Amino acid sequence: MDNLSSENDTLIRYRDDEPVDHAAVTVDSFLDQSSASAVRVEPGDDARELLPHLDRLSLVEVNFPAFGDGRGYSSAQILREAGYQGELRAVGDVLVDQVAYMRRCGFDAFDPDAPLNEDDLETALSRWPEVYQSAADKRTPIWSKRHA
Repeated sequence: MDNLSSENDTLIRYRDDEPVDHAAVTVDSFLDQSSASAVRVEPGDDARELLPHLDRLSLVEVNFPAFGDGRGYSSAQILREAGYQGELRAVGDVLVDQVAYMRRCGFDAFDPDAPLNEDDLETALSRWPEVYQSAADKRTPIWSKRHA
């Protein structure tokens, strides 16, 4: 699988740089200190609070505590649209069916509670090779290819 790396049983990355191994602190703790470079965004946190500090962040973990809680997608989109270039890692209840959508929102690393089957993951990511709209993953929409 291209760009796939696994450091342990569950970490999956689509980045060429080294994994960030700093302990992630809560958003409130991050805002109260100047030395943290990794933060964990929980569903009730406002990712916009991090925007003035993007230059010092090397890792943002976004927690998905339950399948039905999609607030983390918005957090990822907000951070990527604001120019965050560091590792954006989805953690928690991450399922193989969600990974393609998470990639579209800008996630480039995943640390699910349970390991994902690599064959299922590759199938899910290659199921629809074309997209209809622009997103954080910068894939070219099919309609613009038609006029290229």
